[in-house]
Amino acid sequence: MAEQRSGGAADHGGRNGPEHVLVVFPGYHRPWATWVNQRLDAHGVRASLQRWDPPREVPLEDSLGDLLLARGQVLLVLDDWFFQLGPRASGEWNDVLRGFVAAHSERFAAVNLTNRPLLPATAVLEPVSLWGVGEEEAEARLLSRLGIDPRRAAGRRLPAGSLIRFPDTPPEIWGEIPRRNPRFTGRDDLLTELQARLMDAGRGNAACTLVGMSGIGKTQMAAEYAHRFSSDYDVVWWVSSDDRNVQRDRFGELATELGLTTGNEPGERIRAVREALRRGDPHSRWLVVFDGWDDTDGANVMLPQGPGHVLITSRNRGWGEFTDTLSIRGFDRAESTAYLMRRAPHITAPEADEVAAEFGDVPLQLVQAAAWLGESRMEVPEYLRMVREGRINAMDEPAGGDGIPNASLTSWSILINRLRRTQPQAIDVLSLCASFAPGRIPLGIVRAYPQADLPEDLRWMVTDLAAWSRALDTLVNFSVLSRESRGPVASGEMGPHQESVHMHRLVHDIVARLTDGEHRTAHRKAVRTLLAEADPGNPMDSRNWPRYAELLPHLEPSGALNSRNPRVQTAVLNCLRYCFRSAEYRAGIRLAERIRENWSTFMDPVSSEMQELTSQECSILRNYGRFRDAYQLDLALRTRLDEAETSDPLGSLRSDISIASDLRFLGQYQESERMQRDVVAESRRLLGENEFLTLVAGNNLGVALRVLGRYKEAYEQDIATLTRAESALGALHSQTLILGNNVAQDQRLLGQYREALARQEANVRVHVRIMGPQHLQTLYARAQLALCRRREGSFQQDLGATMASVLEQMQQVHGRDHYITLASINNYANYLREHGDLDHARELSREAEAGYRALLGPAHPVATGVLANTALVLQASGERADALAILEAALAGLTSSLGSDHPWVLGCALNTGAARNFNGRVHDAAELSRDTLRRARHTLGNEHPLTLSCQVALATDLRGLRETEEAGKLEEDALLTLTRTLGAQHPHTLSARQRNRPYWDFEANLG
Repeated sequence: MAEQRSGGAADHGGRNGPEHVLVVFPGYHRPWATWVNQRLDAHGVRASLQRWDPPREVPLEDSLGDLLLARGQVLLVLDDWFFQLGPRASGEWNDVLRGFVAAHSERFAAVNLTNRPLLPATAVLEPVSLWGVGEEEAEARLLSRLGIDPRRAAGRRLPAGSLIRFPDTPPEIWGEIPRRNPRFTGRDDLLTELQARLMDAGRGNAACTLVGMSGIGKTQMAAEYAHRFSSDYDVVWWVSSDDRNVQRDRFGELATELGLTTGNEPGERIRAVREALRRGDPHSRWLVVFDGWDDTDGANVMLPQGPGHVLITSRNRGWGEFTDTLSIRGFDRAESTAYLMRRAPHITAPEADEVAAEFGDVPLQLVQAAAWLGESRMEVPEYLRMVREGRINAMDEPAGGDGIPNASLTSWSILINRLRRTQPQAIDVLSLCASFAPGRIPLGIVRAYPQADLPEDLRWMVTDLAAWSRALDTLVNFSVLSRESRGPVASGEMGPHQESVHMHRLVHDIVARLTDGEHRTAHRKAVRTLLAEADPGNPMDSRNWPRYAELLPHLEPSGALNSRNPRVQTAVLNCLRYCFRSAEYRAGIRLAERIRENWSTFMDPVSSEMQELTSQECSILRNYGRFRDAYQLDLALRTRLDEAETSDPLGSLRSDISIASDLRFLGQYQESERMQRDVVAESRRLLGENEFLTLVAGNNLGVALRVLGRYKEAYEQDIATLTRAESALGALHSQTLILGNNVAQDQRLLGQYREALARQEANVRVHVRIMGPQHLQTLYARAQLALCRRREGSFQQDLGATMASVLEQMQQVHGRDHYITLASINNYANYLREHGDLDHARELSREAEAGYRALLGPAHPVATGVLANTALVLQASGERADALAILEAALAGLTSSLGSDHPWVLGCALNTGAARNFNGRVHDAAELSRDTLRRARHTLGNEHPLTLSCQVALATDLRGLRETEEAGKLEEDALLTLTRTLGAQHPHTLSARQRNRPYWDFEANLG
């Protein structure tokens, strides 16, 4: 048969097959059509693609006749879906195939992509089956069907980068894409426009957001795009984004699939993934879909850039500030009626039109209507009468602010009433789902924890697997729920206890209304009991963070936040601890506020649970930069502890540790240090030297001493605490690693640059090995290493790129205005100024200055200190008068808050003396320089680099006053000491030898 058909084609198109082929396909099969097009091109046959969905009102014979206007062969890409285009009755297709197509059989050919039976009259097309065969065999069958000699273009090769993947070969990475909807209807023009926008966008800017109201079909369209254009990508990754924690966790999971070496902390993995996508390594053809991303806060931290494409679905039109946007509206009426008639074949076109009008062409509502009509076989007049005349007690109000017709509630009521009669266990599942949050629901925990105390009406879920599966199948068939796959699901290894489902937000709202009854209270209790059972119990372990991210959204809807069950309360606190440990600070703050709001109504304000809540909340607030809020919260708890009838020494100790930290961040350094000393003594008395809380208190004392400028005392404190931590906790514990960073910082501030560098290089190696290269703590260690290298002086070549990289990653984790990011901005600005990039340095210095002023207030020592760096940029730019004014103000402010002998004051005085000299006030400069040198020798010692800088500065001023003898002695002594302590080739030594005026950089450090 194939040989005979091949001969017929050759007769029409020539001995070597047709010169042109028109490939006609439904939009659903675009990947196959593009593959066919490429294979024909590779064999020297010109082909054209035509997406085909003939209007129902045009006679089928006319539409097919239009295809014959093209010369050459018409190749139809067939499956059972092809004959539902329109849709049309199968009889119409059979008639046309037997008549018109048979009369022009030499012009038509076909390939078949399904193993399901086609219409009987399809035999006239003699379709060759490409279903279930490999690429080579599929190509051979295609060429044979068209009468093309495979040797016709022997040796012709297409560029490797242009090769299209065989449609039956999935992308190398295919991550949790929703199953393709076999009933997906229309949207072909929108999908084509979306592809064009992404393909035409410049590198790094290929991001588009599908925006529209709930239920309009954004998610379905994104899923169809991923399937339809999968051959364009090597990586396709789906990120559910209804909840920020789930979003971050899911996006970070791509690190494993890309083979990236990283730890489990979400921010760390996100940075690694974004960097890999930006470079296009190991894959440059990637698509990442963020589904349901409504909150644009933090978009710049999450959105990947690079050679691939980003697709977002959202109700928020504010995405226009970040991406291209494509508005998604309801179906066209033709799409609505086509969908209804395919799903419910017994209804007529006018009836479908009436139903579509009733529901405003909103896809989600039409899905429900079509499911009901198709399953029940109810006639449309009866169905619409029930919808229009239905009474749902007090449920007649609109479903919400999304413009959903009132009729939808009635339609849902009909469905739920029917399920109550025919499948009551499906209603049990629905009611239970309504007690979770919308979106992803870890429903499998019902079966995973059979020991949980479930209400009687739900116990069948644990014992009757067949009923469980049947209920879920029913709800999926009626498009109420969709199953989600995760991890081993794709390989078929998932059991019912691991099953998750997805319930659309709008569906959740309607179902909650219509199933809210006598069982709701019991069901919410069951859900929070299950959440407590599913708590891994250790939020310190990053391997448990994906589970906590999954549980977190369901705490409030289930009533867990006002539960009096100790097990549930522990699970709630563990979720809060997870937010702190995983750096999900915004989510943690929101959760803590809601917990406090609920617990305050029934819980003792000084109970252990409330104390732990306050401790975690204040830690999160401090790390987020809300220092004053943390302080007020800590003070309130301390007051309650003091007023309580029963003393709580351990509770008071924990409270004091937190308050001392608050004071340090607020710039009250002396009070913080005094309180911290008392805390250390009390902790040793209550707990002993080596308990974790004592080690934390010792660490905090070292920090307090360091911000006070008492570097030698800080070093001695940190070394002693580090030694105890190594013994009690081990060398690889995170607290031990923090102390290692602190000791290296102390050494650097003491001027022991080589020792500090050697220690910090070792610290970073351990951080990378234990915590991963992009863990928050590792990033901080890397920032400290960059400062060590800058001070040591031997690693200047790549230092700027390193500091810029650390800054970028800090920004991704914390945002641009976080105090840790501001410190990196400040330090990088100092480096840029020193290396001549004054414009960029000015921009960053002003950003750091404004950021700290907004965060801390203008009187805070750090906010004052960064002014000195801004002044140095102005001075280097020739704006000497302005620089002097700023430095004089900064010196006065620092002296007022810290005293005259603090190293920050001494450094600012060094810069102010130089500014006075540059402005012609040499006598004033010399007077300030002499006083500063005296104080530096007293505070830091004769050999500290800052002291020696003060000595060189005074020599410069004395030369300006022609007091050359004293100037020479000071300069000679300073050079000898610099050479001995730092080395002859150190930048400080070389600069002093060249008689460059020394300066001091302010390193913003909140501790």
